[in-house]
Amino acid sequence: MTAVSSSPLRETYNGLRVLVTGHTGFKGSWLCQWLSLMGAEVAGYSDMVPTDPAGFDFFGKSSVAQDNRGDIRDVDAIRKVIDAWKPALILHLAAQPIVRLALREPLDTFGINVMGTAAVLEAARMQPSVKAALIVTSDKVYSNDNTGRAFVETDPLGGHEPYGASKAAAEIVAATYRSAGFHRGGKSRNMPHVATARAGNVIGGGDWAADRLIPDAIRAIASGQSLTIRSPNATRPWQHVLEPVGGYLLMARALLASAEKTPAAVNFGPDPSEVRTVESVIRQFQAEMEPWHFELIVEEDKSGAEAKSLMVDSSLAHRSFGWSPAWTASEAVCQVAAWHRAHLAGEVDLKDFTAGQIAAYCEASTVAAFKN
Repeated sequence: MTAVSSSPLRETYNGLRVLVTGHTGFKGSWLCQWLSLMGAEVAGYSDMVPTDPAGFDFFGKSSVAQDNRGDIRDVDAIRKVIDAWKPALILHLAAQPIVRLALREPLDTFGINVMGTAAVLEAARMQPSVKAALIVTSDKVYSNDNTGRAFVETDPLGGHEPYGASKAAAEIVAATYRSAGFHRGGKSRNMPHVATARAGNVIGGGDWAADRLIPDAIRAIASGQSLTIRSPNATRPWQHVLEPVGGYLLMARALLASAEKTPAAVNFGPDPSEVRTVESVIRQFQAEMEPWHFELIVEEDKSGAEAKSLMVDSSLAHRSFGWSPAWTASEAVCQVAAWHRAHLAGEVDLKDFTAGQIAAYCEASTVAAFKN
Protein backbone atom coordinates (compact mmCIF):
# COMPACT_ATOMS: atom_id res chain seq x y z
CA MET A 1 0.00 0.00 0.00
CA THR A 2 0.95 3.64 -0.43
CA ALA A 3 1.96 5.51 2.70
CA VAL A 4 0.77 9.06 3.28
CA SER A 5 3.43 11.60 4.21
CA SER A 6 3.16 15.17 5.38
CA SER A 7 2.53 17.94 2.87
CA PRO A 8 0.46 21.15 2.87
CA LEU A 9 -2.18 19.44 0.72
CA ARG A 10 -2.38 16.38 2.92
CA GLU A 11 -2.54 18.57 6.03
CA THR A 12 -5.56 20.37 4.58
CA TYR A 13 -7.49 17.23 3.71
CA ASN A 14 -6.55 14.88 6.53
CA GLY A 15 -9.73 14.59 8.63
CA LEU A 16 -11.62 17.14 6.48
CA ARG A 17 -15.28 16.38 5.81
CA VAL A 18 -15.90 16.51 2.07
CA LEU A 19 -18.98 15.91 -0.07
CA VAL A 20 -18.28 14.86 -3.68
CA THR A 21 -21.27 14.99 -6.00
CA GLY A 22 -20.94 12.70 -8.99
CA HIS A 23 -18.65 10.46 -6.94
CA THR A 24 -19.65 7.37 -8.92
CA GLY A 25 -18.39 8.88 -12.18
CA PHE A 26 -14.98 8.63 -13.80
CA LYS A 27 -13.42 11.80 -12.37
CA GLY A 28 -15.34 11.46 -9.12
CA SER A 29 -13.94 7.98 -8.44
CA TRP A 30 -10.33 9.14 -8.91
CA LEU A 31 -10.99 12.19 -6.75
CA CYS A 32 -12.52 10.12 -3.95
CA GLN A 33 -9.60 7.70 -3.85
CA TRP A 34 -7.05 10.52 -3.74
CA LEU A 35 -9.00 12.24 -0.94
CA SER A 36 -9.23 8.96 0.98
CA LEU A 37 -5.48 8.35 0.64
CA MET A 38 -4.91 11.76 2.24
CA GLY A 39 -7.16 10.90 5.17
CA ALA A 40 -10.24 12.93 4.22
CA GLU A 41 -13.70 11.84 5.36
CA VAL A 42 -15.60 11.55 2.10
CA ALA A 43 -19.32 11.25 1.39
CA GLY A 44 -20.74 11.02 -2.10
CA TYR A 45 -24.01 11.95 -3.76
CA SER A 46 -24.97 10.59 -7.18
CA ASP A 47 -27.97 9.08 -8.91
CA MET A 48 -26.28 5.87 -10.05
CA VAL A 49 -23.10 4.21 -11.23
CA PRO A 50 -23.10 5.47 -14.83
CA THR A 51 -21.53 2.45 -16.54
CA ASP A 52 -20.95 -1.26 -16.09
CA PRO A 53 -18.11 -1.82 -15.51
CA ALA A 54 -16.95 1.40 -13.85
CA GLY A 55 -13.89 2.67 -12.03
CA PHE A 56 -16.17 3.28 -9.05
CA ASP A 57 -16.59 -0.48 -8.61
CA PHE A 58 -12.83 -1.07 -8.61
CA PHE A 59 -11.49 1.82 -6.52
CA GLY A 60 -14.10 4.53 -5.89
CA LYS A 61 -16.70 2.78 -3.74
CA SER A 62 -14.27 1.73 -1.03
CA SER A 63 -13.00 5.33 -0.79
CA VAL A 64 -16.23 6.87 0.48
CA ALA A 65 -17.69 6.65 3.98
CA GLN A 66 -21.21 7.34 2.70
CA ASP A 67 -22.58 6.39 -0.72
CA ASN A 68 -25.73 8.52 -1.04
CA ARG A 69 -28.00 8.20 -4.07
CA GLY A 70 -30.48 10.71 -5.49
CA ASP A 71 -31.26 13.12 -8.30
CA ILE A 72 -28.86 16.09 -8.34
CA ARG A 73 -31.84 18.35 -9.11
CA ASP A 74 -33.64 17.31 -5.90
CA VAL A 75 -32.68 20.12 -3.54
CA ASP A 76 -34.53 18.58 -0.58
CA ALA A 77 -32.63 15.30 -0.94
CA ILE A 78 -29.29 17.10 -1.29
CA ARG A 79 -30.08 19.31 1.69
CA LYS A 80 -30.77 16.26 3.86
CA VAL A 81 -27.38 14.76 2.92
CA ILE A 82 -25.51 18.03 3.50
CA ASP A 83 -27.26 18.71 6.80
CA ALA A 84 -26.50 15.19 8.05
CA TRP A 85 -22.88 14.98 6.81
CA LYS A 86 -22.00 18.63 7.54
CA PRO A 87 -19.13 18.88 5.07
CA ALA A 88 -16.66 21.74 5.18
CA LEU A 89 -16.08 21.39 1.43
CA ILE A 90 -18.30 20.44 -1.50
CA LEU A 91 -16.71 19.33 -4.76
CA HIS A 92 -19.50 19.37 -7.34
CA LEU A 93 -18.82 17.04 -10.26
CA ALA A 94 -22.30 15.58 -10.87
CA ALA A 95 -23.28 16.25 -14.47
CA GLN A 96 -24.53 14.91 -17.77
CA PRO A 97 -21.08 15.00 -19.41
CA ILE A 98 -21.57 13.43 -22.85
CA VAL A 99 -21.69 15.90 -25.75
CA ARG A 100 -23.52 13.64 -28.20
CA LEU A 101 -26.10 12.57 -25.59
CA ALA A 102 -26.72 16.28 -24.92
CA LEU A 103 -27.58 16.70 -28.61
CA ARG A 104 -30.24 14.00 -28.28
CA GLU A 105 -31.47 15.00 -24.80
CA PRO A 106 -30.88 18.75 -24.41
CA LEU A 107 -33.55 19.40 -21.78
CA ASP A 108 -32.23 16.72 -19.42
CA THR A 109 -28.71 18.03 -19.96
CA PHE A 110 -29.72 21.60 -19.10
CA GLY A 111 -31.71 20.38 -16.10
CA ILE A 112 -28.91 18.29 -14.65
CA ASN A 113 -26.03 20.65 -15.38
CA VAL A 114 -27.73 23.96 -14.60
CA MET A 115 -30.46 23.23 -12.07
CA GLY A 116 -28.33 20.53 -10.44
CA THR A 117 -25.63 23.12 -9.78
CA ALA A 118 -28.24 25.54 -8.41
CA ALA A 119 -29.67 22.84 -6.13
CA VAL A 120 -26.26 22.03 -4.62
CA LEU A 121 -25.45 25.69 -3.99
CA GLU A 122 -28.94 26.37 -2.65
CA ALA A 123 -28.50 23.59 -0.10
CA ALA A 124 -24.99 24.82 0.77
CA ARG A 125 -26.20 28.35 1.58
CA MET A 126 -28.42 26.90 4.29
CA GLN A 127 -25.77 24.76 6.07
CA PRO A 128 -23.16 26.72 8.10
CA SER A 129 -20.65 23.86 8.03
CA VAL A 130 -19.97 24.44 4.32
CA LYS A 131 -16.99 26.76 4.00
CA ALA A 132 -16.34 26.33 0.26
CA ALA A 133 -17.84 24.81 -2.87
CA LEU A 134 -15.84 24.14 -6.02
CA ILE A 135 -18.00 23.72 -9.11
CA VAL A 136 -16.41 21.66 -11.88
CA THR A 137 -17.55 22.83 -15.30
CA SER A 138 -15.68 22.33 -18.59
CA ASP A 139 -13.27 23.81 -21.10
CA LYS A 140 -16.28 23.89 -23.45
CA VAL A 141 -17.83 26.85 -21.61
CA TYR A 142 -16.15 29.34 -23.96
CA SER A 143 -17.60 30.86 -27.10
CA ASN A 144 -15.42 28.91 -29.50
CA ASP A 145 -14.54 30.44 -32.87
CA ASN A 146 -12.28 27.47 -33.82
CA THR A 147 -9.25 29.70 -34.36
CA GLY A 148 -7.11 27.47 -32.14
CA ARG A 149 -6.35 30.32 -29.73
CA ALA A 150 -6.05 29.18 -26.11
CA PHE A 151 -8.95 30.54 -24.07
CA VAL A 152 -8.31 32.52 -20.87
CA GLU A 153 -10.71 32.79 -17.97
CA THR A 154 -11.90 36.28 -18.95
CA ASP A 155 -12.99 35.20 -22.45
CA PRO A 156 -16.74 35.28 -23.21
CA LEU A 157 -18.81 32.26 -22.25
CA GLY A 158 -20.95 30.65 -24.90
CA GLY A 159 -22.01 27.33 -26.32
CA HIS A 160 -23.28 26.27 -29.73
CA GLU A 161 -24.32 22.84 -28.47
CA PRO A 162 -26.29 21.90 -25.31
CA TYR A 163 -23.43 20.46 -23.26
CA GLY A 164 -21.15 23.48 -23.59
CA ALA A 165 -24.06 25.88 -23.17
CA SER A 166 -25.28 24.10 -20.04
CA LYS A 167 -21.84 24.28 -18.47
CA ALA A 168 -21.55 27.97 -19.38
CA ALA A 169 -24.92 28.51 -17.70
CA ALA A 170 -23.66 26.65 -14.62
CA GLU A 171 -20.82 29.18 -14.47
CA ILE A 172 -23.41 31.99 -14.26
CA VAL A 173 -25.31 30.13 -11.53
CA ALA A 174 -22.07 29.83 -9.55
CA ALA A 175 -21.38 33.55 -10.01
CA THR A 176 -24.80 34.32 -8.53
CA TYR A 177 -24.16 32.18 -5.46
CA ARG A 178 -20.79 33.86 -5.09
CA SER A 179 -22.49 37.27 -4.75
CA ALA A 180 -22.65 38.75 -1.27
CA GLY A 181 -25.60 40.88 -2.39
CA PHE A 182 -27.57 37.79 -3.33
CA HIS A 183 -26.89 36.18 0.06
CA ARG A 184 -27.92 39.33 1.95
CA GLY A 185 -31.10 39.70 -0.10
CA GLY A 186 -31.86 36.00 0.10
CA LYS A 187 -31.23 35.85 3.86
CA SER A 188 -28.79 32.96 3.53
CA ARG A 189 -27.85 31.12 6.69
CA ASN A 190 -24.41 30.55 5.19
CA MET A 191 -22.22 32.23 2.58
CA PRO A 192 -19.74 29.62 1.31
CA HIS A 193 -16.85 30.58 -0.92
CA VAL A 194 -17.70 29.49 -4.48
CA ALA A 195 -15.42 29.08 -7.48
CA THR A 196 -15.40 27.14 -10.76
CA ALA A 197 -12.79 24.90 -12.37
CA ARG A 198 -12.64 24.37 -16.13
CA ALA A 199 -11.06 21.30 -17.71
CA GLY A 200 -11.93 18.70 -20.30
CA ASN A 201 -10.84 15.78 -22.48
CA VAL A 202 -9.38 13.85 -19.60
CA ILE A 203 -8.33 10.24 -20.02
CA GLY A 204 -7.56 7.61 -17.43
CA GLY A 205 -8.20 4.08 -16.29
CA GLY A 206 -11.70 3.10 -15.28
CA ASP A 207 -13.61 5.20 -17.82
CA TRP A 208 -16.26 3.32 -19.78
CA ALA A 209 -18.50 6.29 -20.68
CA ALA A 210 -20.26 6.26 -24.05
CA ASP A 211 -18.99 8.30 -26.98
CA ARG A 212 -15.51 8.81 -25.56
CA LEU A 213 -12.42 7.87 -27.47
CA ILE A 214 -10.55 5.55 -25.09
CA PRO A 215 -13.67 3.84 -23.67
CA ASP A 216 -14.89 3.20 -27.21
CA ALA A 217 -11.55 1.53 -27.96
CA ILE A 218 -11.83 -0.65 -24.84
CA ARG A 219 -15.31 -1.72 -25.90
CA ALA A 220 -13.98 -2.55 -29.36
CA ILE A 221 -11.36 -4.81 -27.77
CA ALA A 222 -13.95 -6.51 -25.57
CA SER A 223 -16.43 -7.06 -28.40
CA GLY A 224 -13.94 -7.89 -31.16
CA GLN A 225 -15.48 -5.16 -33.29
CA SER A 226 -13.85 -2.24 -35.08
CA LEU A 227 -13.62 1.33 -33.76
CA THR A 228 -14.72 4.20 -36.01
CA ILE A 229 -13.45 7.68 -35.16
CA ARG A 230 -15.50 10.60 -36.43
CA SER A 231 -13.15 13.60 -36.11
CA PRO A 232 -9.61 12.34 -36.78
CA ASN A 233 -8.08 15.78 -37.25
CA ALA A 234 -9.84 17.51 -34.35
CA THR A 235 -7.42 18.71 -31.70
CA ARG A 236 -8.12 18.48 -27.99
CA PRO A 237 -6.25 19.34 -24.77
CA TRP A 238 -5.66 15.70 -23.83
CA GLN A 239 -4.56 15.18 -20.23
CA HIS A 240 -4.58 12.42 -17.65
CA VAL A 241 -7.47 12.61 -15.18
CA LEU A 242 -5.03 13.23 -12.32
CA GLU A 243 -3.97 16.57 -13.82
CA PRO A 244 -7.28 18.40 -13.31
CA VAL A 245 -8.14 16.41 -10.18
CA GLY A 246 -4.89 17.59 -8.61
CA GLY A 247 -5.81 21.10 -9.73
CA TYR A 248 -9.23 20.83 -8.07
CA LEU A 249 -7.59 19.77 -4.81
CA LEU A 250 -5.18 22.71 -4.90
CA MET A 251 -7.91 25.20 -5.81
CA ALA A 252 -10.29 23.95 -3.11
CA ARG A 253 -7.47 24.18 -0.56
CA ALA A 254 -6.92 27.80 -1.59
CA LEU A 255 -10.66 28.52 -1.26
CA LEU A 256 -10.63 27.16 2.28
CA ALA A 257 -7.45 29.01 3.27
CA SER A 258 -7.76 32.39 1.56
CA ALA A 259 -10.84 32.77 -0.61
CA GLU A 260 -10.20 36.45 -1.24
CA LYS A 261 -6.95 35.55 -3.04
CA THR A 262 -8.46 32.69 -5.04
CA PRO A 263 -9.63 33.36 -8.63
CA ALA A 264 -13.34 32.88 -9.29
CA ALA A 265 -12.65 30.59 -12.27
CA VAL A 266 -9.52 28.69 -13.32
CA ASN A 267 -8.53 26.62 -16.37
CA PHE A 268 -6.66 23.34 -16.00
CA GLY A 269 -5.20 22.08 -19.26
CA PRO A 270 -2.00 20.77 -20.84
CA ASP A 271 0.82 22.80 -22.31
CA PRO A 272 -0.12 24.04 -25.81
CA SER A 273 2.66 21.91 -27.29
CA GLU A 274 0.81 18.83 -26.03
CA VAL A 275 -2.32 19.36 -28.11
CA ARG A 276 -2.78 16.33 -30.36
CA THR A 277 -5.30 15.11 -32.87
CA VAL A 278 -7.87 12.44 -32.14
CA GLU A 279 -6.23 10.08 -34.61
CA SER A 280 -2.71 10.44 -33.17
CA VAL A 281 -3.96 9.69 -29.64
CA ILE A 282 -5.96 6.63 -30.60
CA ARG A 283 -3.16 5.20 -32.75
CA GLN A 284 -0.74 5.49 -29.83
CA PHE A 285 -3.29 3.83 -27.54
CA GLN A 286 -3.77 1.06 -30.10
CA ALA A 287 -0.03 0.37 -30.08
CA GLU A 288 0.23 0.55 -26.27
CA MET A 289 -2.59 -1.96 -25.78
CA GLU A 290 -0.85 -4.85 -27.53
CA PRO A 291 -1.41 -7.80 -27.34
CA TRP A 292 -5.05 -6.67 -27.09
CA HIS A 293 -6.09 -5.39 -30.47
CA PHE A 294 -8.87 -3.51 -32.25
CA GLU A 295 -9.33 -2.43 -35.87
CA LEU A 296 -9.44 1.33 -36.45
CA ILE A 297 -11.69 2.93 -39.10
CA VAL A 298 -11.34 6.65 -39.84
CA GLU A 299 -14.38 8.60 -41.04
CA GLU A 300 -14.83 12.38 -41.13
CA ASP A 301 -17.88 13.79 -39.28
CA LYS A 302 -19.49 16.57 -41.35
CA SER A 303 -22.19 17.55 -38.83
CA GLY A 304 -20.25 20.37 -37.20
CA ALA A 305 -21.73 19.48 -33.81
CA GLU A 306 -18.38 19.52 -32.02
CA ALA A 307 -15.63 22.10 -32.17
CA LYS A 308 -12.64 21.11 -34.30
CA SER A 309 -10.16 22.99 -32.15
CA LEU A 310 -10.08 23.55 -28.40
CA MET A 311 -7.34 24.77 -26.07
CA VAL A 312 -7.25 26.60 -22.75
CA ASP A 313 -4.54 28.76 -21.21
CA SER A 314 -3.64 27.46 -17.73
CA SER A 315 -1.17 30.14 -16.73
CA LEU A 316 -3.56 31.47 -14.06
CA ALA A 317 -3.51 28.06 -12.34
CA HIS A 318 0.29 28.18 -12.30
CA ARG A 319 0.40 31.73 -10.93
CA SER A 320 -2.27 31.09 -8.32
CA PHE A 321 -1.47 27.59 -7.05
CA GLY A 322 1.85 26.59 -8.60
CA TRP A 323 -0.04 24.02 -10.68
CA SER A 324 1.39 22.82 -13.96
CA PRO A 325 0.96 19.60 -15.97
CA ALA A 326 3.23 16.76 -14.88
CA TRP A 327 2.67 14.22 -17.64
CA THR A 328 2.86 14.71 -21.39
CA ALA A 329 -0.03 13.55 -23.55
CA SER A 330 2.08 10.57 -24.57
CA GLU A 331 2.74 9.62 -20.92
CA ALA A 332 -0.96 10.03 -20.15
CA VAL A 333 -1.85 7.55 -22.90
CA CYS A 334 0.78 5.13 -21.55
CA GLN A 335 -0.74 5.33 -18.05
CA VAL A 336 -4.26 4.73 -19.36
CA ALA A 337 -3.13 1.74 -21.41
CA ALA A 338 -1.26 0.30 -18.41
CA TRP A 339 -4.43 0.51 -16.28
CA HIS A 340 -6.57 -1.21 -18.88
CA ARG A 341 -3.96 -3.88 -19.58
CA ALA A 342 -3.95 -4.61 -15.84
CA HIS A 343 -7.74 -4.82 -15.86
CA LEU A 344 -7.84 -7.15 -18.87
CA ALA A 345 -5.10 -9.36 -17.43
CA GLY A 346 -6.98 -9.62 -14.12
CA GLU A 347 -3.81 -10.25 -12.15
CA VAL A 348 -3.68 -7.20 -9.84
CA ASP A 349 -5.85 -5.38 -7.31
CA LEU A 350 -7.00 -2.35 -9.29
CA LYS A 351 -7.49 -0.22 -6.17
CA ASP A 352 -3.81 -0.70 -5.32
CA PHE A 353 -2.86 -0.22 -8.96
CA THR A 354 -4.78 3.08 -9.08
CA ALA A 355 -3.17 4.22 -5.83
CA GLY A 356 0.20 3.44 -7.41
CA GLN A 357 -0.62 5.66 -10.38
CA ILE A 358 -1.65 8.48 -8.03
CA ALA A 359 1.65 8.08 -6.18
CA ALA A 360 3.60 8.09 -9.44
CA TYR A 361 1.80 11.23 -10.54
CA CYS A 362 2.58 12.95 -7.24
CA GLU A 363 6.27 12.09 -7.63
CA ALA A 364 6.29 13.87 -11.00
CA SER A 365 3.97 16.73 -10.07
CA THR A 366 3.85 19.96 -8.10
CA VAL A 367 0.83 18.37 -6.42
CA ALA A 368 2.88 16.33 -3.93
CA ALA A 369 0.29 14.84 -1.62
CA PHE A 370 2.11 11.67 -0.67
CA LYS A 371 4.99 9.46 -1.67
CA ASN A 372 5.83 5.77 -1.56
